[in-house]
Amino acid sequence: MPSKLGTTGIIVIDNFTMETLREGVTLTSRIDSHSFKGIGGERVATIKRLVLRNFKRFKALELEFDPELNILIGGNEAGKSTVLQALDIVLSASRSKVEAMGIETLFNADCIAEFLGGEMKIENLPELLVEVYLDGIGNYHDLDGRNNSKSADHLGIKMVCKPVDEYTKEIQTILAERHESFPFEYYGVHFLTFTDEAIFPHKKPLRHLLIDSSQINNEYATREYTRSMYAAHATTVQRNLHGFEYRKAKSKFKDDVFKAMNEALDTYKFDIRTSPKASVETDIIITEGDIPIDSKGKGRQCFIKTEFALRNREQALDVLLLEEPENHLSHVHMHKLIERIRASVKKQLFVATHSSFIATRLNLKKVLILSEENPSRPTSLKDLTQGTAEFFMKAPDNNVLELALCKKAILVEGDAEFILMDAFYKRSAGGASTDADGIHVISVDGTSFKRYLELARLLGIKVAAIRDNDGDFQANCVANYTDFASASIQIFADTDDTRYTFEVCVYQDNKAICDEQFLAGRKTLTVEEYMLKNKTDVAFQLLEKKGAELIAPGYIQQAVAWIRA
Repeated sequence: MPSKLGTTGIIVIDNFTMETLREGVTLTSRIDSHSFKGIGGERVATIKRLVLRNFKRFKALELEFDPELNILIGGNEAGKSTVLQALDIVLSASRSKVEAMGIETLFNADCIAEFLGGEMKIENLPELLVEVYLDGIGNYHDLDGRNNSKSADHLGIKMVCKPVDEYTKEIQTILAERHESFPFEYYGVHFLTFTDEAIFPHKKPLRHLLIDSSQINNEYATREYTRSMYAAHATTVQRNLHGFEYRKAKSKFKDDVFKAMNEALDTYKFDIRTSPKASVETDIIITEGDIPIDSKGKGRQCFIKTEFALRNREQALDVLLLEEPENHLSHVHMHKLIERIRASVKKQLFVATHSSFIATRLNLKKVLILSEENPSRPTSLKDLTQGTAEFFMKAPDNNVLELALCKKAILVEGDAEFILMDAFYKRSAGGASTDADGIHVISVDGTSFKRYLELARLLGIKVAAIRDNDGDFQANCVANYTDFASASIQIFADTDDTRYTFEVCVYQDNKAICDEQFLAGRKTLTVEEYMLKNKTDVAFQLLEKKGAELIAPGYIQQAVAWIRA
């Protein structure tokens, strides 16, 4: 089996591309990864492609990566963490890491079930494959080969889990007995180059780091993070010197402090551990203001670790993997973290996130969407127009990821419509609810409709956009959306120009109810005027007291019928 590869330095963040590297320095949105250079013109080592076969939830997956920023989004079981884990395992080339997890936890459950339910022949035993295609790493000719799933010349490393040839006879005996258990014990883990040479610890084509916020205060994770950062910042010469001086200091401590006590003892004496498990790398910590970072709160730990890893020290890290960096962070620190990420240079970033704020502020064009329903078909947002990507960078809080991850959505124009939409939906759908029908209701500012519709069109999401006609139905609701209306996107508004806004329509269709609720005490304003001046409060009161009795305006009934079809 190959030896364990030392920490290489890749950090995964969660699905976004970063265009603005720092103030005054902007790269174009399309960069040839073969020629990508960092600030100063040096080539930057990057991951170009990841191929998975029978790895966890993915029977087959292939992802192409941006050389700067990759933002991974998806539902809770979509596989964002799996992608980061695959990169981390292969770039670490650590058999012990795989053995600690257990090979059985890495194999795709469906391929195992298919084998056990089939003829169970040894030649049909599934294999697990993770390939990482590299770029910009210089003269690593021993990594350049055709022994990959593409059968194409490329620099890369891979992990293969397959039956060990020496156990063929034992495996055949087990399979002949048709056990219900799969023979994982007879599988071996191999870390290889694309020339099928074993990866050894001194081969470090990329330096990477994984920061998982869910493990941010885990003692082992903190220790491994500290060791990784120490290895990234200290040269080999420095590490050797530090190790020697640390052992010398321990020996001096024993001679000076334990001397008197040990002289009084006979056979057994006290000493200081100097094994590799008690070295400078195991004992060092990182501090902020003389306080160990593991004594800080989770949010501060997350920020410090990420910020330290993003520092632009030459050749410290090539790749940074960030797992849900938004966890434990306040809104203020989220802003700071995003700005720190955007200012990073000479690192390829991978970010896995559930946060619309992170994805949009970093760059929607750098997003890769992983699907829970169709794991082998990821979707890239690289074709989103630059204008829309920049709009969401600057726009206030939005629901981009909620739209991107749903199948059907109703877009409404304001808070009042959002408050009453569920009640109107139930009345129009015979008691069915939006939740039961799998339909998301999203409140969108009127000027943002087209931005959301562009995203929906790119992703093939069925969307009913409900808006006011603003006094000119033909111009505002028909002509204005000719480039978006399709079989999957429809615009719904009242065709009567005098019914120009939502509150007018609700009042005219529910006059008795509205007068009953709001007429008392009116001196100068009519009920309709009062509703127009107090939109949100009126909507909430109507929902609380008369929600089940309200009649939905006709165009909303049409929208509900269409989205349910």
